[in-house]
Amino acid sequence: MIEPQNWVIGGMLFLMVAATALATRGDQVPAPDHLRATYSPLHFKPAIDAASDADCLACHREVLDDRVRERSPSGLPSAALRAAYQQVPTYEGPQETFHRRHLATPLARRLMDLRCTTCHQGQDIREEAQGSSATAAPQTDASFALRKQVDPAATCLKCHGRMPWEHMGLAGPWEQVRAVFGNSCLDACHDRIRTVRHQVSYLKADAIEAAGREDAEACHGCHGGRAWYRIAYPYPRHRWPEMGGTVPEWAKDRPTESERRFRLGPVARSFKP
Repeated sequence: MIEPQNWVIGGMLFLMVAATALATRGDQVPAPDHLRATYSPLHFKPAIDAASDADCLACHREVLDDRVRERSPSGLPSAALRAAYQQVPTYEGPQETFHRRHLATPLARRLMDLRCTTCHQGQDIREEAQGSSATAAPQTDASFALRKQVDPAATCLKCHGRMPWEHMGLAGPWEQVRAVFGNSCLDACHDRIRTVRHQVSYLKADAIEAAGREDAEACHGCHGGRAWYRIAYPYPRHRWPEMGGTVPEWAKDRPTESERRFRLGPVARSFKP
């Protein structure tokens, strides 16, 4: 009797080989159907790690082409409404869709260098719910993410977690105490503390530093101003020149390096939205 897991693996390999064979026949063959496209190697490790934005958008172009409706379902014009993300001073322009806000808006182009695979890493194509397969191993950590979905703990929290003002020795949230510090994160502390920051592939570090010097709202926008989650992201504590030898209690379990896939290095980019 063939084990279910072996059957699935065999089926995946057959579809991948079939898709590759079709691709070599040129223009005589129509685009692959939905099933073959679903089982594309680009949706799996290791191919997804090398996928470019152009590879993803060949099938998912709608994430950038779609626009916000001119009117809400109730008939109200979108131009007359203010979305939650428009309440922060750093947001410019009209309402935009989720993916365009992260890839194509002025703020995204200026400060971010996000790719499709920054957030989307692909998962088990058979399942969309954790542990629902008879052969699935129990997931006991935060590594599980739904197929083609995003793990908030590994991505969203980086820019949408709460500001852990308690760790900074502040008397209250930044909104309450910023006037005491001249509304400047850099003058208050960060010209001297944790000065090695933003050195990851999905951000434009120099542009972020310049924006922070122009207006502290550029800093607060990602470090508390857009806090969709009530917990803070445990940022790595990269060593900075004046860093002392004593590690605070709250930071003892923090990593000292960013995740390997986000560390700076040569990255192939064949598409810019």
